[in-house]
Amino acid sequence: MTTEHDNTTTETSSASIITIEEMHKWYGDFHVLADINLKVKKGERIVICGPSGSGKSTMIRCINRLEEHQRGKIIVNGIELTNDLKNIEKVRAEVGMVFQHFNLFPHLTILENLTLGPIWVRKMPKKEAEDLAMHYLTRVQIPEQAKKFPGQISGGQQQRVAIARSLCMKPQIMLFDEPTSALDPEMIKEVLDVMVDLAEGGMTMLVVTHEMGFAKTVAHRVMFMDEGQIVEENEPNEFFDNPQHDRTKLFLSQIL
Repeated sequence: MTTEHDNTTTETSSASIITIEEMHKWYGDFHVLADINLKVKKGERIVICGPSGSGKSTMIRCINRLEEHQRGKIIVNGIELTNDLKNIEKVRAEVGMVFQHFNLFPHLTILENLTLGPIWVRKMPKKEAEDLAMHYLTRVQIPEQAKKFPGQISGGQQQRVAIARSLCMKPQIMLFDEPTSALDPEMIKEVLDVMVDLAEGGMTMLVVTHEMGFAKTVAHRVMFMDEGQIVEENEPNEFFDNPQHDRTKLFLSQIL
């Protein structure tokens, strides 16, 4: 797979679905994000990398208000994120999030984990929600696990369930926060394959990851963050073959 043919998605849609302007965040005195500016087009796929503690996860968690920014603007699908709870709910309805740890309810079956959101948030009839859940379990290639509990399936399968659960809410944007870092090596590929499939379907995606092969295959842009700032961003070939910043060069030399 090359990135050339994939890039048409972003060129056809010039409007930004996510806009971050001069955004800052502090934890007490610690300036965790400093002057973040980012525009994401509909259908665009961005991979965010950087050392631990560089602010990557905090930045994407601000996009659906799991973390609160103190200065600047975040606008998602035309809605600005402020303290207005209605706006937060509207944004969260459009933004799916997949975490490092799967956050599945252990006492519910896989099918029940997937239908919870559509039934309670989208007010979907149970039968319709179950059909939708089976559709997405089939898409992530584990429909046969529907009646099992999370503890009865592998970590890779649990992460695929977590992705399917997000998709059941029909989001316009998917955020992934190091989705493979808690997995055994042999399970990483099965999760990345599902994410590649999502990307090919045109989903807008922001992915915090160290999986650079995934970045080369799927991303329209790769961003490097360090010390709470976006240090460098470029399309994948340029980013990996011709990094401009010394900090980017050092980081890539350590992980590639």
